Amino acid sequence: MTALIDGIARNRFVVFGRAGMDLYADPPGVRSEEAYTFHADLGGSAANIAAGLCKLGAEAALVTSVSDDAVGRFCLNRLRHYGVDTAHVRAVGGEARTSLAVYESRIEDFQNVIYRNGAADFEVTEADVEAVDLAPYGALITTGTVLAAEPSRSAHFHALEAARTAGLPVIFDIDYRPYSWPSPQVAAEVLSRAGAASDMIVGNDEEFGFMAGSVERGLDTARALAAEGRTVIYKMGEGGAITFANGEEIRTGIYPVTALKPNGAGDSFMAGLLSGLAAGQPLRDAILHGSACAAIVVSKPGCAPAMPTPDQLDAFLAEHPGPTEV
Repeated sequence: MTALIDGIARNRFVVFGRAGMDLYADPPGVRSEEAYTFHADLGGSAANIAAGLCKLGAEAALVTSVSDDAVGRFCLNRLRHYGVDTAHVRAVGGEARTSLAVYESRIEDFQNVIYRNGAADFEVTEADVEAVDLAPYGALITTGTVLAAEPSRSAHFHALEAARTAGLPVIFDIDYRPYSWPSPQVAAEVLSRAGAASDMIVGNDEEFGFMAGSVERGLDTARALAAEGRTVIYKMGEGGAITFANGEEIRTGIYPVTALKPNGAGDSFMAGLLSGLAAGQPLRDAILHGSACAAIVVSKPGCAPAMPTPDQLDAFLAEHPGPTEV
């Protein structure tokens, strides 16, 4: 785990995955089909993680493709707004389109409509990966969605191999989205392969259960991956998280809030966790750092715009009574 922590401590990350446009209905509580006003901002799990890291003081570069149109340029502008390095974001023509998510600021009967047919981020190639100099970075972050189709799948496995050659630790967010994959069987095999090539794996109980073949075996899968020397974070929603590292099991709670929506929590958790580790926090404290960031995001509209700055995070922690006991 020493190499992983040392890499994260450099606080400079290269992130592989998708960027998209989010459209969320306004005012909070209104259903999408009844709204006449929507706010637009950055979306996509990898882009959100990169934006969240930058807002917390890290450096992050995103490697992806966006469509060569107004929506793709919108995403580029928002990435730059949040401080994300876009030098390795390539615009692609033809029929490829940047992903679009239309969702609501509500919990009951929450709707999130995803448009990913012909997704531009699946057009990332091995040449795109080879154009990235990994030397300046401390760690590589990747998300499972990028592995759902070619040429992106092969390109990202190429990136994992390049990271291993460069001595760069790999942080893998399982990020399983069924609608992106040709079949559950393909997804389980590919995601398991990516997990085996990673140093840190983060996922929820359903995602580990999916990789294991059933939710009941997900925790055993997480333990098995950790037994091979990885750091594994097994998230359980309101039940907190179990982290497996160095032969230990660390159980942590959550920061209860009145949630406005369910999405964005995982991306913010990842940003908060890594920024905490980069700041030298012990692993347990960094996990709680991530949990606080997740709580902040679900209590506000939007994803990237809801992610906290250091001052906002400090204020939340000062005002909150603390995480739940586990």
